[in-house]
Amino acid sequence: MVFRKYPGDLLLLGLLLLPVIVVAPGIPWTEQGWLYSLAELAGVFALSAFLLAGMLSARVPGTDPWFGGLVRVWVVHRWLGVSAFMLVMVHVLLLALAMLPVSLGASVTTLFPPLSHWQVWAGWAAFVAMLIFIAPTLGFFGTLHYQNWKRLHLLSAPALVLALVHTLMLSTTVWVWWLLSVLALAAIAWRKLLSPRLARKLYLVEGIDRLARGVVELRLRPKGKGIRWQAGQFVYLTPMDASLAAGYREEHPYTIASGSGDDELRIGIKAVGDATQALMDINPGAEVRVEGPYGIFFEETGGKQAAPVGPEPQRKQLWLAGGIGITPFVSGARDRMENRDRQRPAASLFYLANRPERAYYLDELARIAEACEGFDVHTHYMNEHGVITRDYLAGHCPDYAEREIYMCGPPGMISHLQTLLRHEGVPAHRIHTEAFDFL
Repeated sequence: MVFRKYPGDLLLLGLLLLPVIVVAPGIPWTEQGWLYSLAELAGVFALSAFLLAGMLSARVPGTDPWFGGLVRVWVVHRWLGVSAFMLVMVHVLLLALAMLPVSLGASVTTLFPPLSHWQVWAGWAAFVAMLIFIAPTLGFFGTLHYQNWKRLHLLSAPALVLALVHTLMLSTTVWVWWLLSVLALAAIAWRKLLSPRLARKLYLVEGIDRLARGVVELRLRPKGKGIRWQAGQFVYLTPMDASLAAGYREEHPYTIASGSGDDELRIGIKAVGDATQALMDINPGAEVRVEGPYGIFFEETGGKQAAPVGPEPQRKQLWLAGGIGITPFVSGARDRMENRDRQRPAASLFYLANRPERAYYLDELARIAEACEGFDVHTHYMNEHGVITRDYLAGHCPDYAEREIYMCGPPGMISHLQTLLRHEGVPAHRIHTEAFDFL
């Protein structure tokens, strides 16, 4: 993960350290031994990280650019959650070790006191709840179904409440925990209770364009006020068509394929699971709810203040797309077509497909390249030529290693290209990609 100086980072760091600054001076460092004091400090860090992870679950449209985009928000969210879990284990281990010099019985009693010490058992209940919803995230049970993963994460709310009960009953400084807990629980309440009613916009399916077997583009029109977006952003879409075989009222992220000035919201979808397969047959006129937009793939959505460390505005661009990962680049190309008078850096799109019939949008992209100066399209069919190589890139785009690079596609393609580009000396800050894994 690449850390950058986004404005939200300072807020995250401040909120993470606030409880430590407030509580740490009150921790006794001699009375019960330094291991006991370290155990308390680990507990403070654990709850701080857990509360901050809860705050980051809010997903309020328009705020994610301040933290580097929603994908980065979820990376930080996951990192904080796992860190909190690990710190809880450190907290327990240090408590046990601190009491060992007294006796083994004292160590066991400290961790497992009589049931009348319910504050301690509230901590254990929080730990068990964390174990249940974090273990699948770490891959302990293989690939988890998206909706099952979301349902398990509902345990984060009771786990957070139990952790707060444990801490508030045993801490002498409580105001800071009340402050952070209100923010975290408000974020969870927004996400689970309020945002489905307040943040989602109602759209109607105006048309369905079939691009290839198992690939469609939905054309959506707002029923009332819709959303505004920039090229490369994505939305969460919730089908409200009860006749669907799967996915009814389930939200999933999809990249916008429309240019920023398009009257229609167009979304390219490939059937990769039950919910996306069902969308292949959604009825025209069906209602869907759209939440967003999110993301800063082309880092234009937040402006200079929201993304102070971003691509150089005049540096030429290289777009590398594979599979349904072509959609953000279709959005970017359509945006260029709609705003041909707007000055932009030159861009070369390399379309990586298995075979010609899987190169969705190719005819349209070729027409846009003919009409737009400074934009060109190249195709690479892997069934004919194998994986893309340095020589292929250099032959069609000699200055590729000097460009700002954007990638979207299957994980294997992204991994191969990142290795290739880094080997050629392309710095990480000039390589931009987004993946929707468990978004």
